Amino acid sequence: MKKLTTSIIFISSTLLTGCYSQGGWTPTVDPYNDRNAYRINQDIAECKELASHASGGTAKETAIGAGVGALVGAAGGAVVGAIAGSPGTGAAIGAAAGGLGGGAKQGFGAEEQYKRSYSNCMRGRGHQTLN
Repeated sequence: MKKLTTSIIFISSTLLTGCYSQGGWTPTVDPYNDRNAYRINQDIAECKELASHASGGTAKETAIGAGVGALVGAAGGAVVGAIAGSPGTGAAIGAAAGGLGGGAKQGFGAEEQYKRSYSNCMRGRGHQTLN
């Protein structure tokens, strides 16, 4: 039961946030008065790669968050379940809830880091970004 629950948590979390993982987002660059406008496409490609490294990857961060959340949730659920008379069921429910919540939180945080790093990289190369 615990192994199945853990698998469901991991797969669900990865699908929910991993599918969106840096879902084609690029900062909008205003080329007006940009003395480096000829480099925009090259800088976009390079900054995308750098931002991916800086964020740690959304799918990886989601998996880590799901694992930690599942462990914390299982512990809390086991305590509540023990009081109610079924520590195993409580642990399974707690692991599922904690895993999904932890995975989502960590995944969204990595996504924001990706966007921030991407925009900062483009600005650092002399481009004006709008988002």
